[in-house]
Amino acid sequence: MTSLAGKTLFITGASRGIGEAIALRAAAEGANIVIAAKTDRPHPKLPGTIHSVAETVERAGGKALPLKVDIRDEDAVAEAMKQAADHFGGIDILVNNASAIYLAPTPEVPMKRFDLMFGVNVRGTFVCSQAAQPYLKDAQNPHILNLSPPLNMKSKWFAPHVAYTMAKYGMSMCVLGMADEFRSDGIAVNALWPRTVIATAALAMLGGKIKPENCRKPEILADAAHHILTQTAGETTGNFFIDDEVLTSAGITDFDQYAVAPENELAIDLFVD
Repeated sequence: MTSLAGKTLFITGASRGIGEAIALRAAAEGANIVIAAKTDRPHPKLPGTIHSVAETVERAGGKALPLKVDIRDEDAVAEAMKQAADHFGGIDILVNNASAIYLAPTPEVPMKRFDLMFGVNVRGTFVCSQAAQPYLKDAQNPHILNLSPPLNMKSKWFAPHVAYTMAKYGMSMCVLGMADEFRSDGIAVNALWPRTVIATAALAMLGGKIKPENCRKPEILADAAHHILTQTAGETTGNFFIDDEVLTSAGITDFDQYAVAPENELAIDLFVD
């Protein structure tokens, strides 16, 4: 399969950033996009809503279903999956993109932030995967793709921000386990992570330490996700992919197109040696 035309993608956190980029890449081929996120009204500090992305998806050539969903709420997620399947006739792909970040050492992490990261990253990913599984197993070439890092178990990736690392690795542990668990259902489960920091609203959470001009654009992840999601599910599962490695294997050699400022040095992302 080389196209996502006619496929239905349920994308969490798709009201901006990487989720939106993945949605638009698939929409350009005529995919159906379920935009599952909490932002249904303009946010004072963050761009995008489920409705603004829905309009962009439609303009790009796809079909959109914007749904306001808190992925920590299992009943809301179950209802959203049902609405999506009823509306589009099924679900082919789940992209677990929604994530919460708070980079701080242990003494400086409010438990409210700790709970948010574990609620969104770990619980939310698990809840969405659990709710999507009955629909995915009835699909042709079904995929789950988590935007989460390789399980790099070095203390340097834990010590500066134990809480965030544990929460992000929780998403990756879902990949490790569910890839084998869902193998008999024919569902591929993979992770995708950027080699470099991506220029999104999350940069603000880094305290201005990394400038956009040292980053790549979300489109690199959108193109990498497209390549993964068009592979045969039974032959592509249980992988922890890095975006530029995926694209290199697909024959792409021009990575300057993804850089915010090609002349500048790129900032390597967390969890990548």
